[in-house]
Amino acid sequence: MDIQLDPAGDDLPLMANTSHILVKHYVLDLDVDFESQVIEGTIVLFLEDGNRFKKQNSSIEEACQSESNKACNFGMPEPCHVPVTNARTVSSEMEYNDFAICSKGEKDTSDKDGNHDNQEHASGISSSKYCCDTGNHGSEGFLLVLDCCDLSVLKVEEVDVAAVPGMEKFTRSPELTVVSEELRNQIVRELVTLPANRWREQLDYYARCSQAPGCGELLFDTDTWSLQIRKTGAQTATDFPHAIRIWYKTKPEGRSVTWTSDQSGSPCVYTVGSPVNNRALFPCQEPPVAMSTWQATVRAAASFVVLMSGENSAKPTQLWEGCSSWYYYVTMPMPASTFTIAVGCWTEVKMETCSSADLATERPFSPSEADFRHVGVCSHMEYPCRFQNASATTQEIIPHRVFAPVCLTGACQETLVQLIPPCLSAAHSVLGTHPFSRLDVLIVPANFPSLGMASPHIMFLSQSILTGGSHLCGTRLCHEIAHAWFGLALGARDWTEEWLSEGFASHLEDVFWAAAQQLTPYEAREQQELRACLRWRRLQDEMQSSPEEMQVLRFSHVAGRSGNF
Repeated sequence: MDIQLDPAGDDLPLMANTSHILVKHYVLDLDVDFESQVIEGTIVLFLEDGNRFKKQNSSIEEACQSESNKACNFGMPEPCHVPVTNARTVSSEMEYNDFAICSKGEKDTSDKDGNHDNQEHASGISSSKYCCDTGNHGSEGFLLVLDCCDLSVLKVEEVDVAAVPGMEKFTRSPELTVVSEELRNQIVRELVTLPANRWREQLDYYARCSQAPGCGELLFDTDTWSLQIRKTGAQTATDFPHAIRIWYKTKPEGRSVTWTSDQSGSPCVYTVGSPVNNRALFPCQEPPVAMSTWQATVRAAASFVVLMSGENSAKPTQLWEGCSSWYYYVTMPMPASTFTIAVGCWTEVKMETCSSADLATERPFSPSEADFRHVGVCSHMEYPCRFQNASATTQEIIPHRVFAPVCLTGACQETLVQLIPPCLSAAHSVLGTHPFSRLDVLIVPANFPSLGMASPHIMFLSQSILTGGSHLCGTRLCHEIAHAWFGLALGARDWTEEWLSEGFASHLEDVFWAAAQQLTPYEAREQQELRACLRWRRLQDEMQSSPEEMQVLRFSHVAGRSGNF
């Protein structure tokens, strides 16, 4: 299915069949090549069949079925032409006789054309015109559909997780003598549902499984907006392999990352916040309802620094002369759109003085302020949550680092590095526990199209904020810090509601900045009223000079980075 879009009016299509199968974890193993401007490697997907996640609301089902019938009559896609192999000739190297059979009680939700209902999209991405959630591809069996574009997919194979030593603990057998598809899927099913307090063990097994040998190539095709994967004989999501490896490489013209030079003239590449999000960086499930964790190993020349939206502060490991490896991971399930990477000759900028004459870095809380800082019970899916961590609740200033091109280190030391501690402390005084355990701040190249962009554990800032004095730098910093709560930890259900995240962040930047400056209540109110007046005037000017169709927020006009909801 190759959808032709009108860039001026159409939303981007959401192709992934998240109602039937969900990616629970990604393991990326990538090489960054600046000479060819390509990122190449493998991604291993650990899947869980998603039938149990379906909502039972009949009205949603009927509405979405109607939308699916109109927008997604899934036909045979065009073949993927890649230099290694032709997609239509890719075949399994091994045949399997032990397929898991769909239980008799399982309801077939496909219509006569093979299209399936799309409850997840109906509730989560209902505004999208192109929601294609296909479970069974007619009589040809189950089809895994991933969102991707501008990628060269070279090979897809099933991963033999049963070949990893120690995996018998995830089965009912003391040792793995007879390995079947059902047994492999059982191992993955147990692995992805390990309790949150075993996250280190879980990451270790994910890494070991990602290095396991393949046990048969899978059929695949690509079109403009998706990658479709099939295994002969797999009729349902339950039958489909739950661990697959995709060999691929990006294209220089791919829209998820920008290859450019920094302000010092050194080459760099980073995720620019494109409307296509990360689908041109790796095959993924794009809808925000698809929440997953990830871990990534990225190799680059030793002169480069790799920054990512992982929760650990990675350090380089030298592999051989001239090449280093960086490893990041996350344990908080997030949409794939929040994955962020920046590779360049960045320099870490450290604070020369420990305090500022005008802005306090820390201040004690009064008893009334501290009353709400307690360890509570969250209602979200299970993961190692900071809001349930007693030590995290009292951490006013999370660990942070600042990176910039070498020519901007002086400007960063004068303003930015001095402002981060008081702004983080102010945010904590207002909202409490920081949702993320650390923060990297990067001054991105001059082609960055906005003043800032927040992602989990990392923030991109424009060089422009370094030239406007402490006020411009401080307010923008506070705005992006606010997105840790509104936009990332909490996010709009779909991109048409992104204004909610921006609205909260715009309000809180004033509140945080007033607290960071330690203004009196009267001074804070006066400053906030002045800034509100300026925003209103600016909005009026924009409304008068913007065409009517641009006054409605659409996915195609927003770089969505929504988080949990």
